[in-house]
Amino acid sequence: MARSDGRRRGRSVRGLAPLVWIPAGIALALLVLPLVALAVRAPWARLPALLARSEIASALALSLGTALLSTLIALVLGIPLALVLVRSAAWPAVPRRVLRALVTVPLVLPPVVGGVALLLLLGRRGLIGGALDAWWGLTIPFTTTAVVIAQVFVAMPFLVLAVEGAVRASDRRFEQVAATLGGSRATVFLRVTLPLVAPGVSAGAVLCFTRALGEFGATITFAGSFPGVTQTLPIATYLELQRDPDAAIALSLVLMIVSVVVLVALRDRWMPGVSA
Repeated sequence: MARSDGRRRGRSVRGLAPLVWIPAGIALALLVLPLVALAVRAPWARLPALLARSEIASALALSLGTALLSTLIALVLGIPLALVLVRSAAWPAVPRRVLRALVTVPLVLPPVVGGVALLLLLGRRGLIGGALDAWWGLTIPFTTTAVVIAQVFVAMPFLVLAVEGAVRASDRRFEQVAATLGGSRATVFLRVTLPLVAPGVSAGAVLCFTRALGEFGATITFAGSFPGVTQTLPIATYLELQRDPDAAIALSLVLMIVSVVVLVALRDRWMPGVSA
């Protein structure tokens, strides 16, 4: 069986026409060569000293802390939303499509536009922010809370879609059997559904964390850039590019390494129908 699979793969690869290999090679070069240039130009000898600088260490700690908190919030809110998406398959077409569009729009929306939208909602004159400021004196923009909200806004759809795919691919008969045996909805969800979709949840959480860690546009628009408060690693990278290019390269290298490690750890689990 393994030999036949290998033969099929070999025939499929050899069967590709040269006109496919050429643009594929160009596409791969466009994706890989910038990363190679980053690794080649990285100031490896100065890397420990650059990363130990107080402002960079602060940005790194802030990014890791807010990305982790954003991922936890996305887990609490995103898993139920993913289950609603799955159940919406039985809804009429219009509300089902509207719901899916609302969930996925942050994936295609320019991050800066997302930041502007958050300002119009939660700013001091926003739809909700105005009431928060007038009634309780709460101001959200340009705070660490704003960083977390911006990260959740742009990153949670990755988690929702990953969990939805895992739920759709799972065998629902286990849930039916558990319900038949007298399990309550909460018991079935905690003891059957969650264990079944655990790989999808973990993959979605890691993707969510990575996206939150690299968030820039919505954060700088909604939260600004205040060292130790809202200046995350991507914002610090942008600012250092104008002052100390070596420091910007070092920070970019850190973000690249984190992304590569995440993708290697995930392998193919985030793509339905593909096995490692």
